Amino acid sequence: MKLPDDFWIPIPLDTNNITSLSPFLVPQDHLGSPGIFYAMSAFMFFLFVTGTAINTVTIACTAQYKKLRSHLNYILVNLAVANLLVSSVGSFTCFYCFAFRYMILGPLGCKIEGFTATLGGMVSLWSLAVVAFERWLVVCKPLGNFAFKPQHAIACCAITWVFASIAAVPPLVGWSRYIPEGMQCSCGPDWYTTNNKFNNESYVIFLFCFCFAVPFFTIVFCYSQLLLMLKSAAKAQAESASTQKAEREVTRMVVVMVLGFLVCWMPYASFALWVVNNRGQPFDLRLATIPSCLSKASTVYNPVIYILLNKQFRSCIRKMLGMSGGDDEDSSTSQSVTEVSKVGPA
Repeated sequence: MKLPDDFWIPIPLDTNNITSLSPFLVPQDHLGSPGIFYAMSAFMFFLFVTGTAINTVTIACTAQYKKLRSHLNYILVNLAVANLLVSSVGSFTCFYCFAFRYMILGPLGCKIEGFTATLGGMVSLWSLAVVAFERWLVVCKPLGNFAFKPQHAIACCAITWVFASIAAVPPLVGWSRYIPEGMQCSCGPDWYTTNNKFNNESYVIFLFCFCFAVPFFTIVFCYSQLLLMLKSAAKAQAESASTQKAEREVTRMVVVMVLGFLVCWMPYASFALWVVNNRGQPFDLRLATIPSCLSKASTVYNPVIYILLNKQFRSCIRKMLGMSGGDDEDSSTSQSVTEVSKVGPA
């Protein structure tokens, strides 16, 4: 049975003509009940509406309030732009296709959705690493009196888009490919084709090493150094309630940030590695849809972790939406950490 180049369904199907079940032509009811498709459509609609709203408000708020244009907030806005790309294009496309139960937008729409979701996701991923790196430079001062300025933040933001392009463009030019994944209503890089026509294995290994392992270890290293610095400062000021409170807040913040990163990207990394090492093994396509859903859900929970928990952003957003009167502090948790760390151990 000749398999088409624009899709590949990795489970045995009772047909002598696989093209007759193409995810670009007919509803994929042979892969699951309509209820599952409609539930996924509703979930993607929620991500589209919520993710687009939160990230649009973040960008608009930064444009309106000059005090938000600090070097750290530039990186957070870069994260919001990447999230907005994923929610407005990726999540909306998935919502639309799940509602029809197949990739109704065709092969071109599949490539567009796969590329934008991968590009935005990679920018988001590298932005999280840049946030950790920036906190490490500012708080731990490994370069002495080096000052992290807005131009450095802008350069880091540009680098995230370069790195993301390095990851997202290859499937458009023959190194792997963008095809329907999971229940065939969303698209992503080809993780599971058994032949090596598109060099999928090398691409998966490249993504795992360059786009998961490097950012992950950067985040772990930088935040572990930050926690060690804070513990030293807190120990030197054992009688200071504010210092002890700052340490507890930052510890919780770091744990949430690392867990958020793992929830977003560990399923994709684990699934891809499992497929590479178990070529031809059957798996439930509904499970293969989970990594894509979790990565798109990051467009909602990343802003909550990095932006809405930032007191400065929260205060300005409340003012912009006409809800002033609550938090009106001009410092975020990370900024208070910087102040505490300036004292250092005795």
